[in-house]
Amino acid sequence: MAPIPLQRDTVQRPGTIRAGYTHGPRPASRTSLPGIPLAPSAARRFVRAALAEWTGLGVPAAVGFSDRLADDAVTVTNELVTNAVVHAGTTVDLVLRLEEEGGEEPSAALVLEVTDHHPARPVSGDEPEAATGAPPRAETGEPTGLPDPAEYGRGLQLVATLAESWGITYRTGLKTVWARLPVDDWSGPPAPPDGDSLRRGLRAAEILAPAARRTERDDAVWDSRGAPAFLAEASDLLAGQLDEDLVAAIAGQLLVPRLADWCAIWLEAEGGGPGAEPRLARVWHSDETGTEPLRTALEREPLRLPADIGPGPVHVPVPWSAQRGPYTGNAPGAEGGPHPQDGPPAGDAPHPGSRDGAALAFRITAGGRALGTVLVGREGVARMPEAVASLIEDFVRRLGLAVGAARAYTRQATISRILQRGLLPSKVAEIPGVTSALVYEPSDDGVVGGDFYDIFPCPGDRWCFVLGDVQGSGPEAAVVTGLARPWLRLLSREGFGVGEVLDRLNRLLLDDAMEAAEAAALMVAAAGGQQLHDGTQSRFLSLLYGEVVPLPGGGVRCTVASAGHPLPLLLRPDGSVRPAAEPQVLLGVVEDVAYESQVFDLAPGDSLLCVTDGVTERRSGPLMFDDGDGLAQVLAGCAGLPAEATAERIRRAVHEFAEQPPDDDVALLVLHAG
Repeated sequence: MAPIPLQRDTVQRPGTIRAGYTHGPRPASRTSLPGIPLAPSAARRFVRAALAEWTGLGVPAAVGFSDRLADDAVTVTNELVTNAVVHAGTTVDLVLRLEEEGGEEPSAALVLEVTDHHPARPVSGDEPEAATGAPPRAETGEPTGLPDPAEYGRGLQLVATLAESWGITYRTGLKTVWARLPVDDWSGPPAPPDGDSLRRGLRAAEILAPAARRTERDDAVWDSRGAPAFLAEASDLLAGQLDEDLVAAIAGQLLVPRLADWCAIWLEAEGGGPGAEPRLARVWHSDETGTEPLRTALEREPLRLPADIGPGPVHVPVPWSAQRGPYTGNAPGAEGGPHPQDGPPAGDAPHPGSRDGAALAFRITAGGRALGTVLVGREGVARMPEAVASLIEDFVRRLGLAVGAARAYTRQATISRILQRGLLPSKVAEIPGVTSALVYEPSDDGVVGGDFYDIFPCPGDRWCFVLGDVQGSGPEAAVVTGLARPWLRLLSREGFGVGEVLDRLNRLLLDDAMEAAEAAALMVAAAGGQQLHDGTQSRFLSLLYGEVVPLPGGGVRCTVASAGHPLPLLLRPDGSVRPAAEPQVLLGVVEDVAYESQVFDLAPGDSLLCVTDGVTERRSGPLMFDDGDGLAQVLAGCAGLPAEATAERIRRAVHEFAEQPPDDDVALLVLHAG
């Protein structure tokens, strides 16, 4: 397998000093890698090439680059990219950035950022709580269930050893692990920091390690404008997460240390019934050495609130109090537990500096359903301030909404993934003498995509390929896909030609649409003539359909027809590109239409590129990706590449065309004659 081709983009960001300038842009290099085993080696080459390029450009901080820094950067990159590939399995985005800071002691640092698109997966190398600074489970003798470090890398322990600091940033649909490596032996001119350089990334949750942050707490701010600002920040961060475990992780960080010294969050099993045990989703302590003892105390018996307890704060014993004896998890109102209005038991005076103090429990609810419990506590106090308890109560309400939304999204995404798997082929056929490469990226994991594909054999030494795009997405698109793909296979295997297959498929879609309209008319009549708005869409689609027949002397003969679909492009070995079909009307729109096909030979070394409009109509402001034959220009640069490399280069160009992720499904098929 050939190395992954890299297309490095060196950009400049505000905030650093370039050679010959007092103030100037900050150098950064970025690339995107597929989630395959070759990605770590490609990332290592990328980092070394970027460092060498900056040194050649005379970037001031590059003067301090040493062999040790380069080796450390390559090692850290290798670990982070390997983790992302093995444990997330998605595309990996790598950013390498130089940061310079002025002042009395100017310094520079190399920042590495590795982003994957599966934030629900924990960062490998540690248990999920490793990001909080807690000791890994391996140190406690408990099984971790993680891969063998000798096989998959040493994970975040090695990153923490080599880096000055590191952390994890969660954003909607993304997880970024970053590491900061100081540049050795560099002294730059002092310069006032630019305002832009102080805005580091989006306002998202960062789980830092190995040292925990300590913040001076001032409860007076919660009586003024501090409480609304905190709740606004919490709503913004929690609402952007689509996984309940990430919601719990961010909630813990928001509570500790600003409002509490420690907290724990239990989540009820969805659909588990009243007898199901709640799951301890997150334990957080401002002192990292206290996290594991707190978890041990809480795992002995989960905290349970009686059914009649409302959403307000409830006083509970501190789980690890030396005076109250072993923590039993008894909630107020339960047998053996204090009443909600009793407050802390008399005689249990706090001991500042010890682990005694006050604790409050809050029920997490949404839509009238109990979703879990939040337990927060402060050390060295007899009671938490009323303003703080009221603020936490408001925060828990928002937490309940976020957990409920995350669960609803998870249910929808699960249904969509199951439905999508049923609508797409589990395996595509291999065409003799032709290698193929497919890229399929739905724009939203929670909604069934409208794009579909297929490659299948037919009688008579023929192979057929399909790339289609149904109008819209969701259930209506799934209905059309579920009809079109089996019909195409059936018509193709009956021996109809390419144009005839589209003719018959067009009539079938029109007949189905007529039946749907008649059913809708009956529903209107049953409703007394009142128009019903059921959200149904017109059932039409664009389709590229082709037939391939191997030739005795090598290569294949292709017959293709395009029905309202982006035209396929034929790439010759000399870099020339031309359309391989003629435009025709969409399927399911016009009844009296005769579709025509075009025939050409795909000689050895030729490639055929087929895409959906998610590629050609990818937008960056007012511009589209295919403006000025942009797709053909990118394809021309793929001459001589195999099918997989061509598909990856096109995919990467589509993603790099705009900063925002694609808002439509992206599907492309490459056929390369060997």
